[in-house]
Amino acid sequence: VQLVESGGGLVQAGGSLTLSCAVSGLKFRMYAVGWFRQPTGKARVFVAAITWNGGRQEYADTVKGRFTISRDNTKSTVYLKMNSLKFKDTAVYYCAVGNGGKLNTDGAYEYWGQGAQVTVSS
Repeated sequence: VQLVESGGGLVQAGGSLTLSCAVSGLKFRMYAVGWFRQPTGKARVFVAAITWNGGRQEYADTVKGRFTISRDNTKSTVYLKMNSLKFKDTAVYYCAVGNGGKLNTDGAYEYWGQGAQVTVSS
C-alpha cells in the first residue's frame, strides 16, 4: 500500500494550496481517508476526513470553512483544498486511509503517507 502526498509548498498568508494524496495497493473506494497535520515540535492532529463514498466530511474546528476535503474514486486520489491560509496552518500534512473507528482519531487509520510540508509565511 502506498500513499503519496503532493502539492505542498510555501504560500503567503491568505493564499491557497491544494494537497493531493494518491493511493495505490488497496481498493481505495472501500476506505475512508483523513488528513492530519503536525507542526514542528508538536503532536499530530486531525484536520479533515471523508467517508468511502464522499457522503460525509468532518473537519477540525480550526479549519472549518477554510478547508475542503474531496475524493475521486476513479483516480484513487483525495484532495485537501486549503483557502485563507494562516501562519498557524504551517505543518507537515499527512493523509491516511482506514476502515473503522472515529474518523477524527489516529486509530481509525491503517496506512499513512510520508507527509507534505506546507509553510505559510506571515
